[in-house]
Amino acid sequence: MPDTTAACTPDQTLSDRVVEALRTVYDPEIPVNIWELGLIYGVKTDDAGAVAIEMTLTAPSCPVAGEMPGMVQRVVAAVEGVTACTVELVWEPSWDPGRMSEEAKLQLDMFY
Repeated sequence: MPDTTAACTPDQTLSDRVVEALRTVYDPEIPVNIWELGLIYGVKTDDAGAVAIEMTLTAPSCPVAGEMPGMVQRVVAAVEGVTACTVELVWEPSWDPGRMSEEAKLQLDMFY
């Protein structure tokens, strides 16, 4: 599991640290992290340190569909200040390449 606390600074919010951790999770078939791919639809945190994540996959038939939410939950749960983490896998709206960041499009040479 990646070390998600090493680069923490005092001025980072819990949400910032969670996003930083999410950037360490990769779909095994795509060399871009799930944040840049646009697979994370929402991150909610509360004052008690609970985190709720809403995410999707590139397709319902994705081979890691059963594993990816657990990977995300473990990485986020290890973030400094997180007391609980839930991950909900959603399919609406469906993912499309337009959700990818410019960085991800560059990495995958997907500018058209």
